[in-house]
Amino acid sequence: MSMTIALAGNPNSGKTTLFNALTGSNQHVGNWPGVTVERKEGQTRYGNQVYRVVDLPGTYSLGAFSEDEVVAREFIVSGNPDVVINVVDATNIERNLYLTTQLLEMGTKVVVALNMVDEAESREIHVDEKALAQRLGVPVIRTVASRRKGIDELMEAAIAVARVPLNGHVQLSYGESIDKRIEVLKGFLQGGDFRYPSSWLALKLLEGDSYAKKFVFENSNLRDLEEFSRFWDEVAVHEEEFQLEIVDSRYKFVGDITKDVVRRPGVAVETTTDKVDRVLTHKYWGMPIFAAIMFAIFQLTFAVGQDLLGEWMAVAIDYVGGALEGFLVGVNAPAWLIDFIGNGMVAGVGAVVEFVPLIVILYLLMGLLEDSGYMARAAYVMDNTMRAVGLQGKTFISMIVGFGCNVPGVMATRTLENKKDRMIAILINPFMSCGAKIPIYLVFIAAFFPSYGGLVLFSVYALGVAVAFLMGKIFSKTLFKGETSHFIMELPPYRKPTLSNVVRNMWDNVSGFLARAGTIILAVVSLLWVLAVLPLGVEPYGSASILGRIGQFIAPIFEPAGFGTWQAAVGLFSGIAAKEAVVATLGMVYAGVEAGTELVAAIREVFTPLTAVSFMVMTLLYTPCAATLGTIKKETGSAKWTLFSAFYSFGIAWVLSVLVFQVGRVLGFS
Repeated sequence: MSMTIALAGNPNSGKTTLFNALTGSNQHVGNWPGVTVERKEGQTRYGNQVYRVVDLPGTYSLGAFSEDEVVAREFIVSGNPDVVINVVDATNIERNLYLTTQLLEMGTKVVVALNMVDEAESREIHVDEKALAQRLGVPVIRTVASRRKGIDELMEAAIAVARVPLNGHVQLSYGESIDKRIEVLKGFLQGGDFRYPSSWLALKLLEGDSYAKKFVFENSNLRDLEEFSRFWDEVAVHEEEFQLEIVDSRYKFVGDITKDVVRRPGVAVETTTDKVDRVLTHKYWGMPIFAAIMFAIFQLTFAVGQDLLGEWMAVAIDYVGGALEGFLVGVNAPAWLIDFIGNGMVAGVGAVVEFVPLIVILYLLMGLLEDSGYMARAAYVMDNTMRAVGLQGKTFISMIVGFGCNVPGVMATRTLENKKDRMIAILINPFMSCGAKIPIYLVFIAAFFPSYGGLVLFSVYALGVAVAFLMGKIFSKTLFKGETSHFIMELPPYRKPTLSNVVRNMWDNVSGFLARAGTIILAVVSLLWVLAVLPLGVEPYGSASILGRIGQFIAPIFEPAGFGTWQAAVGLFSGIAAKEAVVATLGMVYAGVEAGTELVAAIREVFTPLTAVSFMVMTLLYTPCAATLGTIKKETGSAKWTLFSAFYSFGIAWVLSVLVFQVGRVLGFS
């Protein structure tokens, strides 16, 4: 590839939409080396060349207050991108240009993508991009990434800037006192083995940037120099004062370059977003509306996913299983292989895959809410409730992410500013019903509550949130005492969802689900199948098998909850590897008892409506999967908290499932 293009910008500036428009399906997601921040990278073709595109974490500045900021600036300074496309929201240009200012301070080759100009014009905000480009000293290109407008012009400008030498950069003045100290520091830094520009590093030191200070002092002997020590002692006394002066200077610079360049209406124009928010974020009605919307999503998921598509998937899996078994019989395959394919792989993995249509519909609907801008309001609406339990509204964002998967949900807690909020958010996130738990609920709903699927699924999700709130309150009063940080969050305007973004996000979730079904779950089912048919001579899938003996050893733990069978016990045990494996295991052990037995029919034979509810409560709350535990270990850096998360969640799940069963039995439920 000829060059690397980095995308930098504030959250909600349309940076991800631009990345998707540039790369299409030619992208992949991973983590930056050594950290948990998500890394998106892809390729785009322009002319006859292929270019590498790196989507940096969305950030308001390039300080050292979060992993996102450090990762973004590290890549810009030492990752050697050929050019940085700075995505700027035209509706809020002054705030967005603060990041632009920091990019210019770094001496970076920059092209500004003035994005969402259509929304700006609808609000009667007009930007003279030519005058802005002249004052910034970099190209400014008008774009509407969601409609692919301006993409070719943007690529042309980025390639042109990347190919010419950097002709210096905008030099800000931070006041005579700070400017002099920057020059002194540059003198000390000259000749050092640093990979950063000396002027930028000097500025960061005066700002009190902890990352920069650690880097300089670990890679030099400056502290051993008497002259530097005297100078640094003086700087340390005025560190806070210097920080404020530098920030003020940047905003003054932004104000100067936008003067007469940005024209706004004399009277504020009430937007559609303002009108809608008066209802959806209402002090009293906001939360009931949010609950009603989520309930409607679950109802629609069942109406479309199960009634229209679910039966087709079940028929398709039966057909594939029958065809495979017929083929193996036709080629005289050994009986053990036929049994493994039919009762192990197809019955186990197929029991999970059967519910893919519902998961597709659910993620599509959730994606529409996310892309429209509504889900950001959920955190705002929930702030008062979150604060009442000792948390802040931003915690709810990580909980919403956890509805997709607890792994990124735990990772999303890094946006929380203080350690108290972050630790509590990490410990309660696994109570969110991730996509992997959905097949478990769907099996039991299909068996006992087919007419109330949306209501039951909504209730399970709501219970997880309620338990998370309760534990958050307990933790904030016991293990993690202290003040809750302030909640500051930008609410993006409502936008028409971009179908390509919604479908791509849905596919990311569903493909991850299918990948686990084809790897982790298949491996778990294969191992369990071996245990279920050994030792030789015993009834396969019976209580005398190795698997049956393991289950019988565990089963008494769950007897008070009403499902003390060895099959249920090994199902829950396998779920620690991956939650989808619960359904896969049940599909294998019950299908193996009587060939052709459908899992839902088998569930009806061994569970009751009451024990089904108890089992769903257990799977909702008990020990997180191995991947989530691994992420908790990485995020907290502590094996102690990882083990605590594993055992305390199991204890809560056990207590509540026992309560459900015992109280239900007393009340006369079956």
